[in-house]
Amino acid sequence: MTTYKGINGFAVQSVASDPSPLDEGQVWYNNASYAFKLATFSTVNAWATGGNLPSAVNGITAFGTQTATIAFGGGYPTTTLSYNGTAWSSLPATVANGSYYAGAAGIDTAALKIGGEYSGTAYATGVESWNGSIWTSSPSLNTGRSFNAANGTQAAAITTGGQTAPSPGGTNSTEIWNSTAWTASGNYPASRNGMYSVGTQTATLCFAGGASVSTDSNTFNGSTWTAAPNMNTARYMLGGAGIQTLALAYGGLIPPVSAATESYNGVTWTSVPSLSVGRRSYGSSGSQTAALYAGGDAGPASTNSTEEWTGSLLAVKTITTS
Repeated sequence: MTTYKGINGFAVQSVASDPSPLDEGQVWYNNASYAFKLATFSTVNAWATGGNLPSAVNGITAFGTQTATIAFGGGYPTTTLSYNGTAWSSLPATVANGSYYAGAAGIDTAALKIGGEYSGTAYATGVESWNGSIWTSSPSLNTGRSFNAANGTQAAAITTGGQTAPSPGGTNSTEIWNSTAWTASGNYPASRNGMYSVGTQTATLCFAGGASVSTDSNTFNGSTWTAAPNMNTARYMLGGAGIQTLALAYGGLIPPVSAATESYNGVTWTSVPSLSVGRRSYGSSGSQTAALYAGGDAGPASTNSTEEWTGSLLAVKTITTS
């Protein structure tokens, strides 16, 4: 007779409470509730309306999680905003050097503001550190840039690409931060601006970008970039969320502005339901299963709308005979 152990090589585990974390397809017996259970994906994959920003804004930058996001810059030159999953509120903290189209790395209590654009072609080398309450000056980039991809942590960040002087079309330079200084690292495979990146300094995924609109995605291991699978929709100035192997890309400029959303599982990009409002220019945070996009240029005008993404989630299902 075929048994579960014969098929899988191990017996069903008997436990007093449901295990955590879960793996897809995991089966166990809960001896407190006398039930066999299965970890399986519940597919939601939908954008929903969140709390509006105080006003329509373009060029804003955000970081954190869907329920704990910090945003700054753009149409709020020195203002810092906080989002709790329901509503935005202004914080007393002031950004010393407000800018448009900056990069950011970190979480809501420990992050970096990286570069940006002050006016026209004034590309910033400035970096500021956020501790959850105040912004303070931090050592500068070697190359001023805006529309730069950035990710990682406050102590170990990376930024690549972006608009730079004298050629605003884009750069391929990459810089990494070791909590003391920024140093040059492996060049990106192409000169780009308006890319988005997610992950850590030693496990980054960077995707899309201009000056020629691209479907490229590439991974970084701390020193070298390697080609990854192409996206379905070419775009730049987009939003994103997640990690190197579980990412989400959304919005951007094709042109015109795009509402397209794609999910990445480390192997392939898959089109999933689109944003309600097509837009470009950052204001994004979160993870592949719980992301956020706020503000941006919705073409032809800026928007104050926030959208929240709920992706495929692992859920516990009780196994029955019915």
